[in-house]
Amino acid sequence: MSSAAPTAPDAAPEQAFRLADQVNRRPRATRLLAAVRRHRADLLAALIFAVLAGWLTHGLWPDPGARILALNPEDQTLYEWFLAVDARALLGDFDLLTNRLNAPDGVNLMANTTVIALGVLFAPVTLLLGAPVTFALLAAGNLAGTALAWYLLFHRTLRVRRVAAALGGGLCGFGPGMVSQTNSHLHMTAQWLVPVIVWLVVRLLRAADPGPGTLDQAGGTRATGPDRRRLFTSAAGLAGAISAQVFIGEEVLFLAAITLLVMAISYAVADRDMARRALPGFAGGLAIAAGLALLVLGYPLWFQFAGPQGVADGMFTPAYFSADLSSWWTLSPLSVAGSDESARLTTGPAEYNTFLGWPLLLVAAVCAIWAGRRQLVNACVAAGLVMGALSLGPEVVLGGTRTAIPGPYALIGGLPVVDGALPMRFALALLPIVATLLVLAVDRALRSSGRARRLVPLAVGVALLPIFPTPLPTAGRPAVPEFISGGHWRQCVPPGGVLVPVPLPTPKEPWPMRWATAADAGFGLPEGFFIGPYGRGGTAAMGTFKQPTSALLADVARRGDQPAIGDEQRRQAVRDADFWGASCVALTDDAPHAESLRATLEQLYGPPTRIADAWTWRV
Repeated sequence: MSSAAPTAPDAAPEQAFRLADQVNRRPRATRLLAAVRRHRADLLAALIFAVLAGWLTHGLWPDPGARILALNPEDQTLYEWFLAVDARALLGDFDLLTNRLNAPDGVNLMANTTVIALGVLFAPVTLLLGAPVTFALLAAGNLAGTALAWYLLFHRTLRVRRVAAALGGGLCGFGPGMVSQTNSHLHMTAQWLVPVIVWLVVRLLRAADPGPGTLDQAGGTRATGPDRRRLFTSAAGLAGAISAQVFIGEEVLFLAAITLLVMAISYAVADRDMARRALPGFAGGLAIAAGLALLVLGYPLWFQFAGPQGVADGMFTPAYFSADLSSWWTLSPLSVAGSDESARLTTGPAEYNTFLGWPLLLVAAVCAIWAGRRQLVNACVAAGLVMGALSLGPEVVLGGTRTAIPGPYALIGGLPVVDGALPMRFALALLPIVATLLVLAVDRALRSSGRARRLVPLAVGVALLPIFPTPLPTAGRPAVPEFISGGHWRQCVPPGGVLVPVPLPTPKEPWPMRWATAADAGFGLPEGFFIGPYGRGGTAAMGTFKQPTSALLADVARRGDQPAIGDEQRRQAVRDADFWGASCVALTDDAPHAESLRATLEQLYGPPTRIADAWTWRV
C-alpha cells in the first residue's frame, strides 16, 4: 500500500496544464536561438553593412533637420518634399496629381521621381519625426539594404562562400556609383529589390526548363514538362516585385531589365538546347508576370505619360549626360584614393557612376578569365560590355573632349522610355556585374588548395581598397521659420490652401519648399522644383513659367533694388494671387534683401500683419 498523500481532484489538470505550457515554451525559445545561431553569419553581414552605411551618412546625424548633404542640397530639399507629400497617404490625402506644388496646375507624381512606395512605407516616421529623418534613414538604408540583398542572392542562389558573397554585396551596395547617387537620389540607390527580381527571373527560368529528359523503359528519351505551379508563383512574385519597383524608381527597373535581357540572349546563344526547351514556358511566365503587373501599373503608367501634367519624353540631353571614357579607369573623388580633380570628368557629384578605377577593372578582367562557370561569366561579360558602351552616350568623350566618334547609344537614342534614362547611369549595372565576377573567382579560390586560395582574395581586396568610400560631405542649414514650425501658418492659410513664400521656390532655389515639408505638406505652393510639361511644345521641363509678380519679386531678391510700383503692377499682383488661388503671402526676415522685398510687397498688397517671425499679407 502506498504511503503517498492523495492528490486533490482539481490539482492534476492544473499541474498538467503548467507542464504542457513549459514544454510548449521551451521548443519555441530553442528554435529562436537555433535560428539566430544558424543565421549569425548573415546577421553579422547585415550589421556590418548597416554600420558602414551609418558611418558614410553620419554627417546627417544626430539632427537631420539641421544638416544637409553639401554636394547636392537642392535635390535633398526636393526629395524631402516628396516624402512629406507621400506620407499624406496615411492621412487619406493623396493623389497622383498633387495640388501641393505648382498651384493651381499641380504636379504629376508619376512623372517625377517621387519614390511613392518608400514615402508611404515610411509615412509614420515622416509624420512623427519629419521628412529629414526619413531621408537620412533611407539614404543609409538603401546602401545597406542593397548590399545585404545582393549578399543573400550570391550566397543562396550561386551557393558561394559567405566571405565571397559579402565582398560582392559590399561592392553592389557601396560602390562608387551607389555612394555618389546617395547625394539625394533615393530613387537610384533603392536597389534592394533588384536582387529579388533577378532571383525570381532565375526561378522562373528553372521552372520553365524541363531538363534534357529522362530515359523510359524502352531506352528512349521522355521529355518532362515545366513545373507549372512554380512557374505561376514565380511569375506572380515577379509581377509584385516589378510593380513595387515602379513606385520606387523606374530607371533602376529599366536598367535591370536591359541587363537581364542581354544576359538571357547570351545564355540562349551558348545553350541553344536549353533555350528551345525553356523558351515556351519562360515566355509564358513572363507574359503572366506582365499581365499581372499591368493590372496594377496600367493606370499609373497611363497617368504618367498621358495624364494631367504628365510628360511622355525625357528632359535631359543624352549628349550632356554621357560618361567620359577616361572616367572608367579613374577613381571617384568620394573614394579614399580619389582626387577632386577627377570631378571634371562627370556632370556632378551625384554621377560618379563609372569611376571604378583601373585596378578593379584589371582584376575583374583576370577574374572573368579564371573564375569558371563559363555561361554565367560570359553572360556577365556580355552585359558589362553592352551597358558600359551605352553609358558613353551618342558621342564618345575622352578626357573632356568630344571625339566625334559615335557611341552605341546613338542606335537607341530617341526611342520611347529610353530617353528617360541618362546614358551615364547605364554604368550602374556594372557594379553587380563586376561583383559577380569577383564573387565567382574568390569562391573558386577559397575552395581550392593551391596558391590561388590566398592570391585571388588578396588581389581582389587590393583592387577594392582604392574605391573604399569616404563619408558624404554635409553642411548646416538654417532652421525653418517659427511661423511654420510653430504652426502659425494656420492663422494665414487654411489647411490645403495656398501659401505664397517670398521669394517663390525655383529649381535652382527650392528652399521655400522646406516650409511645406516642415508642415507635412499641409498647404500648397505656387511654382517650385519639379518636372512638368512646360518645355517647348509641351515637352518636359524643370519647373514652370514665372508669373509677372513672381518674376518681379525674384528680381528684387536677387538685386535688392526696389522697383517703382504703379496701378498696373498692383492689378497684376491681384491677378497672380487669384491665379495661384493664394490665401496668404509670407516674408521672413532671413529672406535675401528682406527690407526691399517688404517695401515692395507693401506697395503691392498694403500693410502687413506680423505673425511670429513672418510678415504676412492676406490676399
